[in-house]
Amino acid sequence: MFKKEKIKDLRYAISGHLTAAEIEKAADEILTKHGEKVKIAGFRPGHIPLNILRQKYGEEATQEAINKLMNADLDAFVKEKKIRLAGAPKADLGNFVPGGDAEYTLEFDIMPELSKIDLDKITLSKKTIPVKDEDIEKTIGNIQSSRSEFQKQDNDYKLENGDIAIIDFTGFVGDKKFEGGEAKNHSLRLGSGSFIPGFEDQVIGHKAGEEFDVNVQFPEQYHSTELAGKNARFVVKINEVRRPALPPVDDELAKACGMESLVKLREHIKELLTKQNDEKAQTEMRNELLDILADKVKLDLPETLVEQEMQSAKQDAKGDFDEKKERPEAMRRVKLGLILVEWGNENGIKVLREELQSAIWTEASRYPNPDEVYKFYNENQGALSMLNGMLFERKTLDAMIEKCKVKQ
Repeated sequence: MFKKEKIKDLRYAISGHLTAAEIEKAADEILTKHGEKVKIAGFRPGHIPLNILRQKYGEEATQEAINKLMNADLDAFVKEKKIRLAGAPKADLGNFVPGGDAEYTLEFDIMPELSKIDLDKITLSKKTIPVKDEDIEKTIGNIQSSRSEFQKQDNDYKLENGDIAIIDFTGFVGDKKFEGGEAKNHSLRLGSGSFIPGFEDQVIGHKAGEEFDVNVQFPEQYHSTELAGKNARFVVKINEVRRPALPPVDDELAKACGMESLVKLREHIKELLTKQNDEKAQTEMRNELLDILADKVKLDLPETLVEQEMQSAKQDAKGDFDEKKERPEAMRRVKLGLILVEWGNENGIKVLREELQSAIWTEASRYPNPDEVYKFYNENQGALSMLNGMLFERKTLDAMIEKCKVKQ
């Protein structure tokens, strides 16, 4: 067991002693169990002499035995002191020589104790965001636009932003054509931004049957280094012009959206916008509470967790990383994470399976192939755990808000 312990804030450094006899006994137990599975020429599994196993696997078994004995000591220490580890301990065996006693030191951080948070003394502001008639009409306009049909125009019609031009084009840098710069009957939606900046603007105002030049400059960050930053000329011919024809705003449009009538569609849209506004107001209250908790709650932070957060931020930054600037933000995230986990666990906050599955479908619906996203989450434990953690924190914040004072 332990010879001594040293405690400083949340940092522990404890030293212990393992005798050669107990290390050998633990190693032999590991070797015996291992010998039931391994294959060595001339012996059947489970009947391999211990001295043969020691020769072949002795070093690994000794290390595993020491780790097992140290962990057993650590578990007993943690249980006795009623503490929780904030991360894996760092072990130091000093000048250990196989066959001898082992003097070891374990260094680790422990989780802090969260003091009582007087939520009833916190006042939050809740905004009331009404749904205006123009918000409803704007949504109906978006629905109307999404269901528009493009109709062919005659040769007198001049192209406008939002129209479709069916074009042939050939691109030149200087007098030479470049690879990928030519197409026939390409459908170009003006205003989509799908072409090089400036191209679509120069097509506006032209008519079907016209042929003309478009002069542009490739962006400096263009994916083709051979074209990046260079001036180019496109010879463009307009084969056909199509203009969007909006369907009338009536009961038929509503029925196309699965509603009985236009009145019911407007009621449904108002419901959805009201929910969106309520969620926006709730999100603002969550952020306000987080700011208050970060400022008011006193909590020592395990350096292990802060360093882990710093490393994660560094990886996300992909080279552009200011450690001095990032550390306060990393400490804030760790602090708030600890507060929410501790308070949530103490107050029985749990994420139900149906809540997690609903969140997965909500996330998946944002992508073109929702089934693939749904499958990804259910087969990727890391992504599922991250989503579960987000839901847990949100549920915890909402439960905390219920205990705060809220002013409209």
